[in-house]
Amino acid sequence: MSNIPPIEQLLPHDKPMILIDRALTVETESIHCQVDIGEHNIFFDKETQTLPAYLGIEFMAQSVAAWSGYHAGLRNEAPPIGFLLGSRRYVANCDTFSRGQTLDIYAEQLMEDNGMAVFSAHIEHNGQQVAKCQLNVYVPSEQKLQEMKSRNQA
Repeated sequence: MSNIPPIEQLLPHDKPMILIDRALTVETESIHCQVDIGEHNIFFDKETQTLPAYLGIEFMAQSVAAWSGYHAGLRNEAPPIGFLLGSRRYVANCDTFSRGQTLDIYAEQLMEDNGMAVFSAHIEHNGQQVAKCQLNVYVPSEQKLQEMKSRNQA
């Protein structure tokens, strides 16, 4: 799909916690995003010029959030707040991501029920898969989110 807004408009995050750089394609049940590894990332280690590969989970989670934010935008709604409930079978074929790498992040919704969803996701570099996992997420309705907030304030 064309006319994809900047990533800052798709995520309910503020810099410096926006870790992905752009969404390239968004479909009904999938998204393709990219991240450029460099100093603009809050977790970038200037000494080693790398990011730990475990951040791949967050790259994939933010890609899912961007997918959700894009579809909310189609309904003239703000990007919703969602929760990463967990990841299953995260496998990385490397320990770090290096400065100058552009990583392609792909996520596809496998199922959704009442705000709970499961996504299959993976990261590629130069066409080679470098990480993968399954993400379990929850996007509560606005009413449910307000209920959760009021319980935490009591």
